[in-house]
Amino acid sequence: MFHRGYLGVCTAAESRHRPRETGGQGSGRRPAQGLTLVALALGTFAIGTGEFASNGVVQLFAAHLGTSVPTATYAITAYAAGVIIGSPVITVAAAKVNRRTVVLGLMLLFIAGNLLSSLAGNIAMLIVFRFVTGWVQGAYFGAAAVVAGYVYGPGRGGKAFATVMGGLTVATLVGSPLGTLLAQHLGWQAMYVAVAGVGALALGALFAWVPRTGDLAGSSVRQELGSLRNRMVWITLAVAALGISSIFAVYTFIGIFVTDAAKQPAGLIPFALAVFGLGMAVGNLTGGRLADRWESAGLITGYAGTLVVLVVIRLAGQTFGVLLPCLFAVGALMMLAIPTIQVRLTSFAPTAPTLMGALNLAALNVANSFGAIGGSITLNAGWGTLSTVWAGFALTSVGLVLYLVAIPKARVQPELARA
Repeated sequence: MFHRGYLGVCTAAESRHRPRETGGQGSGRRPAQGLTLVALALGTFAIGTGEFASNGVVQLFAAHLGTSVPTATYAITAYAAGVIIGSPVITVAAAKVNRRTVVLGLMLLFIAGNLLSSLAGNIAMLIVFRFVTGWVQGAYFGAAAVVAGYVYGPGRGGKAFATVMGGLTVATLVGSPLGTLLAQHLGWQAMYVAVAGVGALALGALFAWVPRTGDLAGSSVRQELGSLRNRMVWITLAVAALGISSIFAVYTFIGIFVTDAAKQPAGLIPFALAVFGLGMAVGNLTGGRLADRWESAGLITGYAGTLVVLVVIRLAGQTFGVLLPCLFAVGALMMLAIPTIQVRLTSFAPTAPTLMGALNLAALNVANSFGAIGGSITLNAGWGTLSTVWAGFALTSVGLVLYLVAIPKARVQPELARA
C-alpha cells in the first residue's frame, strides 16, 4: 500500500510508481500540492486551538457550570484521555480507509465535538464531549502526516510531520491566546463555537485540496497492529511521554508564573502564551529539517537544552525579563525533538506510519498528563510557584537517558533497510 513508505521511507518499487505530478523533493511542487499542505495545517491549527485554549478558560467554565477549578480540569484530562485511548482505536478501525476520507471524517467529528462542548450544561456533559473530541487528534495527525509525506516525497518524513505539526504550533502562538481573549469577553462557549468554525473552514479546504488518489489507500488492520510487536516502538513512545512532559510542566502553569512568580498583571498571560507558541513554531521548523538529516540531533539537543533552561527558570524566573525568553526557549527546544520522534517511530514500523503518528500524539498527551500532574505535586508540596519545572526536569532527564541507552544504535525494520 502507498502509505507504507511515504512518512520518511519509501521502497524502490513505490518510488518507481509514484505519480510524477506529486513533485517530490525541491521547489517543483505544483500550487495545488502547496494548498494540500495548507489544508492539512489548517486542520491541526483548529485542533490545537481547541486543545490549548481550553487550558486558558478552565476558570471560566468552572464558574459557569458551578464547580471547582480542580474538578473542571477533569475536562482537560478527559480530552487527553480521548487522544490516548481513542486515537489509536480510530486509526486501527479505519486502517483500510483512504487517508483522504479519514481526514475528512475526523474533521467532521471534531466540529461536532466542539459544538456539543459549547452546549454542555454541566461539568459531566463537558467531560464526555471533550473526551469524544479528543479521539480526533492523534488519528488526524497520523493520517495527515501520511498525506503530507505523499506531497513531499520519500526521505522527507521529518519535514512532512513538521508541516502537520506547524498548525499546532501556530495554534499556541495565535489560536490559544485569541481563543482565551474571546472566551473572556463573550464566554467560554463562544470559544468552542469559534473553534468549530475554524474546523469547518479546514473541512472545506481538505475537501477541495487533498487529492483523490489510490496512492493514499489504507492498509490492513493486521499490518497496523503488527508494528506493535516491535519493542523499540514502545521504548520510543516512552521517550516521548517522559521527555516532552517539560512542555506541559511549564505551559500548564504559565498563568501563575506570570501573576504569582513574576508579579505581572493577568493581562500579560496571553502575551506569555504567544511567546511560548512562537518558540514552538521556530523549533518545529528547525526540528523537521534536523530529523531528515540526523537521526538523533534534534532530540538530544532539544532535551538537553531544555534541562538547562528549566534550571534558569527555577533560579531566576521571578524576573519577567528572564521568564519570557525562557518560555520561548522551552517551546523551541522541545519542538526540536518531536519530528525526530516521529521519524524514529516510522523507521521502526515503516508499514504503519498512520498508527505511529497517532501513537506519537497519544504519547504527547501522556506527557501532558505527566507534566501537569508532576507540577501539581510540587506545588502542593509547597516548593513554590516555579517548582513545577523540577517535575519537568526529572521526567525529561529520564527520557533523555532512556533514549541514549536504548535507541540510537537500534536496528530498523528490514523493510527500511532495503529502501
